[in-house]
Amino acid sequence: MFDNSERTELQELGEFGLISHLTKHLKLTNQSSSKGVGDDAAVLDFSSKKTLISTDLLLEGIHFDLAYTPLKHLGYKAIQVNLSDIYAMNGTASQVTVSIGLSSKFPLEAVEELYSGMILACEKYNVDIVGGDTSSSKQGLVISVTSIGYADEKDICYRSGAQENDLICVSGDLGAAYIGLQLLEREKQVYLENPEIQPDLEGKDYIVERQLKPEARKDVIKLLHELKVKPTAMIDISDGLASDILHICAQSEKGCTIYEEKIPIDPMTYDTAREFHLDPTVCALSGGEDYELLFTVKQADYEKIKNHPDISVIGHITEQSSGKNMVSKSGVVHELKAQGWNAFKKD
Repeated sequence: MFDNSERTELQELGEFGLISHLTKHLKLTNQSSSKGVGDDAAVLDFSSKKTLISTDLLLEGIHFDLAYTPLKHLGYKAIQVNLSDIYAMNGTASQVTVSIGLSSKFPLEAVEELYSGMILACEKYNVDIVGGDTSSSKQGLVISVTSIGYADEKDICYRSGAQENDLICVSGDLGAAYIGLQLLEREKQVYLENPEIQPDLEGKDYIVERQLKPEARKDVIKLLHELKVKPTAMIDISDGLASDILHICAQSEKGCTIYEEKIPIDPMTYDTAREFHLDPTVCALSGGEDYELLFTVKQADYEKIKNHPDISVIGHITEQSSGKNMVSKSGVVHELKAQGWNAFKKD
């Protein structure tokens, strides 16, 4: 895709030269992509479908640390976290626009690495890059991705549709991304104290990958369609299980009860959390960045999902006055609190 072997300063290309260089090999694969990069705006045609749009902003030093985040992984992740929002609406992602702000420390080859990760994610998920922008930045690397998708109106899932007695379900397992971050932060500190010591990540591939290279759960949406199960409410787990189930409860004006013993936690996540003297359940509740899907279904759909290894039923929706609670493994009832990611929380 990109074959430069030496450092190329961005000023040699200029803004428009950089855009041309990064996008000249892009190919449109979706029928809805009528016109992509090259004009003042992309042209999309979704016929009778409803259009879904979501945007995420990633800032160096806030959302990622380049000390341990490879640029190719960062590009891949930037796309995935946006696609996840479209799937959380029970939709199909089809296009993205990509805008980046770059400081002078980045040569062309670094930007190529970032962009190649984005292209890899788009190719894997059959998504077209149809536009964006570039700019210089004095604040480090800035990435803004807008994801675009579509769905039939009858298929769209909102956070507000949960009903009393609906089952609460999650895909995959939780807490791994947070524990992966703790591991990377630890190794960074070790390196800063002694640059001669190599990072010790042996045997921890799964949790490191969950932090650096998450996968949006398009496969779960496909599975639910095949099972003929339409969630009554859905959200992706970006801020932590507790925060995101509270979003559903707030929008649906309902309460909830979840059970600690039902929360899916991978053994590597569990064991590594204990190594850090962390409670694995707290990591699952408040860690965030898992990008799994949290959704509610009618009890009548239980037989369709109960035996699927990638879906866990962790509780049920209650009337609003019952509160939002978790029943611990010992049977103690705890109030759920939003302690996950908060972009404006003071350190």
